[in-house]
Formats: sequence, structure tokens, C-alpha cells
Amino acid sequence: MSNMNKFCVSLEGDPKIHGVLIKNQTMVLNPDSQKDLEQKGYGEFEKNKFYLKSFESLYLLYTGTLTLLKGKKKVDFDSLMQICKKNDESILTKFLVYRDLRTRGYTVKDGFGFDSDFRVYSKGDFGEKGAKFLVFGLSEGKQEKIGKFQKKIGEIIKMGKEPIIAVIERRGEIIYYKITQMNFYQNKQKIEMKDFEF
Repeated sequence: MSNMNKFCVSLEGDPKIHGVLIKNQTMVLNPDSQKDLEQKGYGEFEKNKFYLKSFESLYLLYTGTLTLLKGKKKVDFDSLMQICKKNDESILTKFLVYRDLRTRGYTVKDGFGFDSDFRVYSKGDFGEKGAKFLVFGLSEGKQEKIGKFQKKIGEIIKMGKEPIIAVIERRGEIIYYKITQMNFYQNKQKIEMKDFEF
């Protein structure tokens, strides 16, 4: 049995968290669930209501931890994925990277700028220290201009964060690349990518 399957089996059974889908957002009403989720790095309070991000809802549905209702109708993983795709065409990429990082034991939050997808905390740092990594998710074959990252990379490094690109290969495997900025003579800056092991 793969590590992923072992992880999924360990969370199966009766879902502990109940959510309702309101305007394409998952809201969790139970205060105990809210507290438990928040301590584990899921969701955020907005105007005294607790919401999960789309990729968090998908992940918790995937692991069997969440029951989601829209009105009286139960919403499953595939249905929520279709709803999310209408608002965010890159949701599948985000979900795959998020799932991979979570199963590796990292606390992962929504990105906070620089067009990053996620803030990733070193193990044991969530609630104690800021995020160490900013992760950008890319699907293999999708073209991106590396030049647009160049300025952002310098700013991210100055903040003491490590920029990481997560590339999803066609087979579904995710490879992480740490990006560093190198200065050469004639004041030309180039970006170097190195394999990175989470």
C-alpha cells in the first residue's frame, strides 16, 4: 500500500467535520471543529464566520474528514472540484501540490502575495514562526515567463523566505525546485533552479 493510501485509510470513517457550501465557500459552524481546524492551520475567520479555502475543502473531502452540504444535498469531491474550476482554473494544480505538502507533514496556508500559491511552514513552526517557503505550483508543459519571477524572487529572498516552484509532471509526480538569484558581472542577474527535497 502506498504512503498516500495509508494516509487516506487512517482518516477514513465517519467524517468529524461538517461544512456547508455558501456562495462556493465552505463554512464550518461547529466551534470545536473551528478551533481544531485553526490549530492545524486550516481555514480563517472572516467577519466572525469560519471559512475553508477551496483547496482545503477539497483535501478534507478527499481524506474523508469533511462532510459538505449545499442545502440538503451532499457535495462530493468531484462535484466540488467542478464548482471550484469555474472560479479558479488552476484549482487542480493547487489541490495536488497542497495534498502533497500536507501528506509530507507540512502546515500550508494560502499565498500572501508575489502570485505564490502557498506559504509553507517548517515542521513545528506554525503558530510559532512565519512561513519559511513560498511555493508556486506549475503543471508540466504550461509555459511561464521566468522573467516575471525575477524581481519577485529578489524580494522574497530579502524577506528571508525561500521561493520554491512545484512542478507537476504528467504522471502526477511533484518535483520541487528551489530558486536562487545569482549575480554575474555587468550587473546581470540570472535565476538558477535546483532540485529541492521537501
